[in-house]
Amino acid sequence: MITNKLEALFNPKGIAILGASSDTGKLGYAVARNLIEGGYPGQVHLVNPKGGALFNRPIYKSVLDVPDPVDLAVVIVPAQAAPQAMRDIGTRGIPHAILTSGGFRETGDKGAVLEEEVLSICRDFHIRLIGPNCIGLLDTHLPLDTTFLPPPPPEPGNIAFLSHSGAFCAAIIDWSRQQGFGFSRLVSLGNQADLSETDLLPVIANDPHTRSIALYLESIPHGERFLETARLITQKTPLVVLKVGRTSSGQKAAASHTGALAGTEAAVDAAFKKAGIQRAITSEELFDWARAFACLPLPSGRNVAILTNAGGPGVIAADALSDQKLCLASLDLQTISALRDHLPPAASSQNPIDMLASASPEDYATCLKLLLADQQVQAVLVIIPPSPVFPTVDIAKILVPLIKQTQKPVIPILMGSTLIQQTFQYFNQHEIPTYSFPERAASALARLADRADFLRAREDSSPFEPHFEEQKLSTILSSIQGKTFDPAFGDRLLEAIGIQTAPVRLAATPQEAEQISIELGFPLVAKIASPDILHKSDVGGVLLNLDSSSAVHAAYNKLVTRAREKQPAARINGITLQKQIHAGQEVILGFVRDAHFGPLVMFGSGGIDVEGLRDISFALAPLTRQEAKDLLQQTWAGRKLAGYRNMPPADETAVIDALVNLSWLATKYPQINECEINPLKVLGKGAIAVDVRIKV
Repeated sequence: MITNKLEALFNPKGIAILGASSDTGKLGYAVARNLIEGGYPGQVHLVNPKGGALFNRPIYKSVLDVPDPVDLAVVIVPAQAAPQAMRDIGTRGIPHAILTSGGFRETGDKGAVLEEEVLSICRDFHIRLIGPNCIGLLDTHLPLDTTFLPPPPPEPGNIAFLSHSGAFCAAIIDWSRQQGFGFSRLVSLGNQADLSETDLLPVIANDPHTRSIALYLESIPHGERFLETARLITQKTPLVVLKVGRTSSGQKAAASHTGALAGTEAAVDAAFKKAGIQRAITSEELFDWARAFACLPLPSGRNVAILTNAGGPGVIAADALSDQKLCLASLDLQTISALRDHLPPAASSQNPIDMLASASPEDYATCLKLLLADQQVQAVLVIIPPSPVFPTVDIAKILVPLIKQTQKPVIPILMGSTLIQQTFQYFNQHEIPTYSFPERAASALARLADRADFLRAREDSSPFEPHFEEQKLSTILSSIQGKTFDPAFGDRLLEAIGIQTAPVRLAATPQEAEQISIELGFPLVAKIASPDILHKSDVGGVLLNLDSSSAVHAAYNKLVTRAREKQPAARINGITLQKQIHAGQEVILGFVRDAHFGPLVMFGSGGIDVEGLRDISFALAPLTRQEAKDLLQQTWAGRKLAGYRNMPPADETAVIDALVNLSWLATKYPQINECEINPLKVLGKGAIAVDVRIKV
C-alpha cells in the first residue's frame, strides 16, 4: 500500500523547488540545474518569493501558484522558514517533500524543537518527508536528480544506495566513476524525521533496475521493524550494510553474564545474520560486495579454482580463500590431465593453476573452460596481471563470453594500474566486476557463498515451535511478576519448557538445611541465597561435596558469615541446597532482551570463567534447529560436545533442544527480561540445568 505511494518519490510527474535561485552560488540554483539540464522528463516548477526567471522558466512567488502536475516538493530554505514552507506545500496538496536544509536536530535542542514542528505539520497534511539535513535522491534511469551535487551525476547502474550521511553519498558518487560502476537509485536520508531506510527499502527493492542494495547506517532506532522488512527483501534482493558507530541499547547494568556480554554490536551482528544481511566493515567492502551481488551468480558451494599466469598472486589468492572460509577445489583427474596436455611442462596443472607468464588469451580461455566443466569447481578466480607478451584487453575479450554464459561465478582480478586500464574498462562495459587484489575478490566471493547458504537454509528450514505447558508457564510467571526471584522458580519455569533441572531447595535456618539435606541425599552443593549477590562465587558463596547433614549445618553458617563479611548490606535469605552433579560438560546458555532487536540468545563455555574466556556466540530469537546448530559450531564449547581427546561425546541434541526452547520462551513471553543457565551440564544422554537466573 504505502510502497505504491512512495514510488512517486522516484517517478514524480511534477516537482516544485522551493528556494530556487538564479544565483549560481546557491543550492537552489544547483537543484534546478540538475533537474532541468539532467533530463528529468516531468514538469519542474521554480518557487521563490522574489519571482523572476531561471532556465527560461518563470519563478513563482508561492508554491500555491504552481500549476499541476506536482507531487514532489524539494525545499531549500533557511531552517526557520521551513515550517511555513511545509504548510504551503500541504495547502497546495503536494504529498511528498524533500527538506534538504540543515539547522534541525543535528544542531541541538532548539533545532530538535524546530524539526518536531516541521514533522507535526507534515502529519497534519499527510506529507511524507525525506530529511531534513540531506542532499535528496536520484534515479539514474528515469533520469531524476533532486540533489545539489555538481555534475555529472552517477552512471546508470544496478546498485541502489541509501545513506544516513549526505557527505558520504557525494564522495561515493565521485568515487564510483573511477571504480567503474553506477547506481540505479540513491537516497540521502538525513535526520529521518519521517521516512527512514525501513520505509524506503520496499520501493527500492521493487525497482526493476536494482539488483542489490547498499546501506550506510549510523543507527537503527526501530530495529525489529527494520529486520522484519529486511527479511522479506533478502528473499529476492541482497542487502549489504555498513553499520557504523555504537548506539546505546538503553539497557541498565545487566544481572547476568549474558547481559554483560551482549553488547550492541553483538545484537547488530546477530540481527543482520537472522535477516540475511551482509554486514560490511569498510566502505570498500560495502561496494565490493554490492557489485558482486548485482552482477554475479551465486555459487553452489565453497570450492574455488584459481587461474593465474604468476605463482605469487596464486599463493596470495589461496591464502585469501582460506581466510574467508573458502576452499581450494580438488580438481578431477580428467581436468588435471587436460590442463597438463595443454600447458607447458613447467606450468602447474594443480590448483592454483599457474599457466606461466607467457600465457596467451587462448590459454586463459581453454583453461577456464576446463575448470568450469569440472563438477568439483563451484567458482573461479582469474588473476590477470600485466602480460609481458599479450595485451591484457585481449584476455578480457576472449573471457567475457565464457563468464557471461556460465552459472558459476567467475571473478577477474586485475593486478596493476595504467597497464590494465583498458582491460578494466572492457570488463566494466560488460557488467563484470573486477578487483585489484585477490583479498578483495575472495571477500566478495565469500559473501556470495554466504548468501547462497542463507537462501538454502531458508528453503530447508521447516517451521518449528515447541510445545510449552502454557497454563503452567502462565501460573509461574504470574506468581513472580516484577521480581528477580529465587532459583526454585527458575527450576519450575525450565521444567515447563522441557529443560531438566537439578531441583533447588531453600533453607532459612541451619536446622532446616539439615532436614532438606536428608531428603535430597548426598553429595550436595550449598550456595548463599541473596537477591543482592548475583555471582555467588565472587563472595565465596558456594561450597561443594557436602556429604553429611552435619557438613550442611556447618556450610550454612560458613556461607552466611562469608556473605555478611563481603557484602554487609546484602539481604540474606539463607542458603540453597542442590544435588551435586559431577559428570558432564559445562556450557552456558541464556537470553537478554535488546532494546532495538528483541531477545538475543547466547551460547558458550560455562562455569565461572565465562566473561574471561569469552567463548560465546549470539543469535536472535526465535531459533530454528539449524540456527541452534550453527550457534554451537561457532564456539569451542559447542564443537567439543562431539568429544575431544579423552573427553567423551556429550548430547548435542539436548543442547539444541534447550536452545530452541529457551529462544521461543524469550519470544513468547516478553515479560521475561533476562534468563541464564550456567552451567548446563551436558551428559552422555540428556542435559541438566544446574543454576538458573531469571529476571522478569
